[in-house]
This record gives sequence, C-alpha cells and structure tokens, in this order.
Amino acid sequence: MKKNIAVINGDGIGPEVTTQSVRILNAIAEKFNHEFNYTYCLMGACAIDETGSPLPNETIEVCLNSDAILFGAIGHPKYDNDPTAKVRPEQGLLKLRKSLQLYGNIRPINTYPSLEHLSPLKAKQLENVDFIIYRELTGGIYFGKKELNDDKTKALDECTYSKEEIERITHLAFKQAQQRKNKLTLVDKANVLETSRLWRKVVQEIAPQYPNVKVDYMFVDNAAMQIILNPQQFDVILTENMFGDIISDEASVLSGSLGLLPSASVGVCTALFEPIHGSYPQAAGKDIANPLGSILSASMMLDYFNMQKEAQLIKDACNWALQNKFVTKDIDPINFYFTSTIGELICDFILGKIHGDVNHENVQLRKSTII
Repeated sequence: MKKNIAVINGDGIGPEVTTQSVRILNAIAEKFNHEFNYTYCLMGACAIDETGSPLPNETIEVCLNSDAILFGAIGHPKYDNDPTAKVRPEQGLLKLRKSLQLYGNIRPINTYPSLEHLSPLKAKQLENVDFIIYRELTGGIYFGKKELNDDKTKALDECTYSKEEIERITHLAFKQAQQRKNKLTLVDKANVLETSRLWRKVVQEIAPQYPNVKVDYMFVDNAAMQIILNPQQFDVILTENMFGDIISDEASVLSGSLGLLPSASVGVCTALFEPIHGSYPQAAGKDIANPLGSILSASMMLDYFNMQKEAQLIKDACNWALQNKFVTKDIDPINFYFTSTIGELICDFILGKIHGDVNHENVQLRKSTII
C-alpha cells in the first residue's frame, strides 16, 4: 500500500521524536511491503523564524493533499515569556485544525505495570485502566472572540458552541463506545455554563440512536477527581475543547510519563497524529526526549490506514521496550537510554532482529547493536 504523509517536525524536541517515528514507519514499510512518501513542512516557532508565519500556506496545501499528517510539538520560550507577542507558534496549530476541519481529538489512556512506580497513584488504582478521551477540537473558548480593553484592565474570551459542532464529535464518541465497553461519560459544567447545557441536551437527543451504550453525566470538577480516585470506571469520555485539554493532560500521570501518550485529530478530510506532550525546549538537541508518544501516534496513524496488524506490532514493540526497561530519562533518570537508541531498538524488534530477552550490558547507550 502506498501512502503520502506530511511530516511537521515543529519545535523543541519535535524533530527528535518525529525522526524516530519515521524510522519506525520505514521499518513497517520494509516488513509489510508498503510505500510511505514523506513531505516535510514548517509550522510553529521555526516557521515564524523562517517565513514570519506560524503556518505557511504551503504547509496547509501539502497537508490537504496528504493521506495523513505526523506532527512533533509546538512552542518556544521566547513567545511563552512574551505576553505582548502578536504572532505565536500555537496560532499555527489552531489554524491548521480549522483549515483541515480537525474537529475531534482522540487520546487513549493506558497504564503499564512496569511503570506503576512512576505514577502518584497506588498500584491497585492503576489496574485495568483503559479509557479514551474524545475532545471537541475546533470550538469553544479557544476559538471564541477575544478582547482586551484599551487600558488593558479587562479581557474577554468568549465560549461558543453550535449544535452541529457538538453532534459530529458526539457521534464519533458513541461509535467508539460501541466498539469497546458500551459506556460513555459526558464531562461538562451544565450546572453553570449555558454551552454545557447545550452539550447535555444534544447528547441526550443522540443517545437513543445508540441504545446499547450507557451514558453517564459528570461535572468536570468531579471528573478531575474521579480520574485520580477511580480511573477504572471510565471507558469513553466525551467533552468540550478546554475541559478535554485539561483532563487529558491530568490523565497522563496515570501512565507514568507525559511522553508516553499519543493522540489523533480527525475531521472532514485527512487526520493529524501527534504526541500530547509539548515542545520541552530544555531537552531539545540532547537526545533524551521520550519518543514513545510519537511512535504510538504513528501506530494510531496505521490504524487510521486500516493497517491493524502493523499498528499492533508497533504497540507490541513499545510494550517490549518498557517491560525490558529500555526507557528514556523521564522514566529512569539514572539508567536511561537515548531517544535514538529507543528508536533503533524498536525498529530491530519490528524487523525481527531481536529474539527473547536482551542483555542490557550488550546495548550501548547510543547504538542498540545487540552482541
């Protein structure tokens, strides 16, 4: 099978982790006789530096003509620390979501027994945690009208949702619930917010179309607590843009590292795949970033291409690496392996070059050649 993939390295550690994902995709192509063609594009602080725009028109055009997009990370301290900046890297990502109508963000949350010690939760609370968050991505407060009065003493961020915006992400979430445990939880703030009351009304109207799916309703403040107190109760979480942004990052602590979690943004045409972590500029260029979130995002891309066997092989390879303690500095600050080493090991696993247990003494830090 032949696929055209737009690659946006982005800022900070984005290029390093994305490089490893491309390596893994190339290993998959070799093993399963696929052809992946990559076109590299600019977005973020690097795009501002080179073109003056956080999202050049050329990038939008390439993405529209690709089968999928692999994205690294976005953001730079020189913009984060300057509240007066008129052009910001994140504007590029928001514009890309709007341009491609990427209205649904999908973030799976899993835990790994070998990493339970890294989570602030007790081991018994982490058993059998497996849920997925469906976050609406192009509406709400992030895209609402923004105002600042002349003397800069009063600001406005407007939150707006239409019925149509809610309906399309709700149908995606219900269909996913049907493929899992037939349980969906709507997270909102319907006791306070008019937009949340509209969300609840629309979900209640749609629910009869999916009679086998049990629907729960939970206020976002309670949901934030329940994700920590009893995460096993969740299967599919459906929520609006800002709430989804916050609780999905909160849920990342369950796995033990923000660097482990992938995501997909889907919509009308193509789809975008990226790790949920930020650009982590302090680690940029040091070969210490965790590439698994990006690599697992590539696995989600293969699922999107209906390459389920290939996607599962990547997941198996990542699980193997974690179980054998081939981890980066965020997971083990003492006995860690480099970003490039993890990528090379996972490639070797995919290509069948690794069999059985591995002697760590035979794996060099920067080269995974197994003696």
